[in-house]
Amino acid sequence: MALLGRAVVAIWNDILPEGKANFIEWHNREHIPERVGIPGFLRGRRYEAYYGEPAYYTLYEAEDAGVLVGKDYLDRLNSPTRWTKEATSAFRNTTRGVCETVFSAGLGDGGVMMTLRFDAEADKRQALSGYLQARLAEVAGHYAISGVHLCIADAAASGIETAEKQGREVGVPNWIIMIEGSETAAVDSATDHLLHGGLVAHGAIEEPVRGLYRLEYCLTDSSR
Repeated sequence: MALLGRAVVAIWNDILPEGKANFIEWHNREHIPERVGIPGFLRGRRYEAYYGEPAYYTLYEAEDAGVLVGKDYLDRLNSPTRWTKEATSAFRNTTRGVCETVFSAGLGDGGVMMTLRFDAEADKRQALSGYLQARLAEVAGHYAISGVHLCIADAAASGIETAEKQGREVGVPNWIIMIEGSETAAVDSATDHLLHGGLVAHGAIEEPVRGLYRLEYCLTDSSR
């Protein structure tokens, strides 16, 4: 289905082996419920990689970009709990983007998620966006595909310094494509179709970083 709302926070990270169990419990029992409880946050999901890096992908959907730079969210980012500080100390290779949802379509949610990360030439962004939206609309009709999405990061919003981020290097993903479905082979095949001929010819700076993930946890705002 289409993403909920018009903005997302997309996060990729690895976890030190000794911190994995604590990360899962913290994410399930405290962190995602806390985030989804913030006004304007609609849903939180966590995925683990079938292949690709980093090992985990977390997606938060929000009503609009204003929610993601608003006081309620920033207050939480600047007041991390003790458990948050402990869990995030095991994070490695973190990439986080505060993004506008440019295009989103589909019939439902899938248990398999492909993520593609890349950047675009400044003078070709509009053309690339139009090309991708047309191709994604086509891919949405492929076998076992339930959703296709294009999101673009806001560099300023993504780069806001907060207490939760302090002491950790965090990259920004720039452009993100997500393709979700019910079968790994189908999602891989749909991605191959989308990328046939490459994206550089259409304005991407480089070919995308590709990762295939399985859904581990999902929580939706209970007021919906």
